[in-house]
Amino acid sequence: MLSKAKSLRKSQTEAEKTPWHRLRSRQLEGLKFRRQQPIDRYIVDFVCLERRIIIEMDGGQHALEQEKDRVREDFLIGQGFSILRFWNHEVLQSVDAVLTVIRERCLGENR
Repeated sequence: MLSKAKSLRKSQTEAEKTPWHRLRSRQLEGLKFRRQQPIDRYIVDFVCLERRIIIEMDGGQHALEQEKDRVREDFLIGQGFSILRFWNHEVLQSVDAVLTVIRERCLGENR
C-alpha cells in the first residue's frame, strides 16, 4: 500500500497538483495535509488527519464507479472522516473557490 501511495504521489494529475501547492507545508490556516495517504485499504487524495477531513479529486471514471465509491465512502465515514469531493474540472477552473470550501469545512465554518 505504501509503495502504491508513493507511486501515486509521483504521478499526480494536474487537478491534484494545483491545490497541493496551496495545501502543503501548512499553508492553509496552519493545517497539515497529506497527499495520497493510505487509510486502511484505501488511498485518499488528501487528508487532514487533525480535522478528520478527506478531500477527493474525481475524474470522469468516477461517474462509472459510483457503487465502488459509495462503499469506499461508507467505510471512511465509518472511520470518523468527512469527505469533500470535487470534480477535476472544478479544481482546474476555480481552485480558489475549491480552497475556500476546504478552508471553511476545516475551520467548521460551513458544515
